[in-house]
Amino acid sequence: MQRVLVVEDDLVIADAVARRLQKEGYAVDVAHDGHAAVNAFGEQTDLLVLDVMLPGLDGLEVCRRVQAVRPVPVLMLTARADEADRIIGLGVGADDYLTKPFSPRELVARVKALLRRVERAEELARRRVRAAGPLDLGHGLTLDVGTRRVELAGHEVHLTRTEFDLLHTLARRPGEVVPREELLAEVWEWPDAAARASRAVDTHVKALRRKLGPDRIRTVHGVGYALGSS
Repeated sequence: MQRVLVVEDDLVIADAVARRLQKEGYAVDVAHDGHAAVNAFGEQTDLLVLDVMLPGLDGLEVCRRVQAVRPVPVLMLTARADEADRIIGLGVGADDYLTKPFSPRELVARVKALLRRVERAEELARRRVRAAGPLDLGHGLTLDVGTRRVELAGHEVHLTRTEFDLLHTLARRPGEVVPREELLAEVWEWPDAAARASRAVDTHVKALRRKLGPDRIRTVHGVGYALGSS
């Protein structure tokens, strides 16, 4: 049974989220402040549902501390849509976000998608898929699928799971413009996502540009993104 840690200071929201996840078959732990969240996180925790605004330590600091112990997928809950850029852009290790108010059905779908991606990544690592070696993306950037490592000019760049998957998806189609809808389907597994969900792609691309350089990913307005500046 996969275990989810729900961190939310609103008791009503925390209880509703916990009950819905339990109904879906997950074991659930609940914390209502930042310090309690750090203490509750353990080896059995598979995913965090983490509110941004918390007493004590805020959600961003909780995310930093947890990721420093062990990489784990994190779904952030935000009060405002404009917080998304700050959450992802700071590179604290969040993989996805939901803006309040959100539907329980969408939250469950996001949780399932994140956990499926983790399972696929672990299976890939077990198989040690290195037939072609690290991918050379040009200008000193390499991507190794087997170890999920990215290096720039010989130095490892820390990417979240979502950032790595997004870069890998673009790298598989070098120079080709990949529409936002296809990125949502392949990386986030949202084949029927609403138009507003495309913000998730835009926000993560911004984070990749901060870490890899502003000219690494090209924007094609109204369509999507391509790896390469020309």
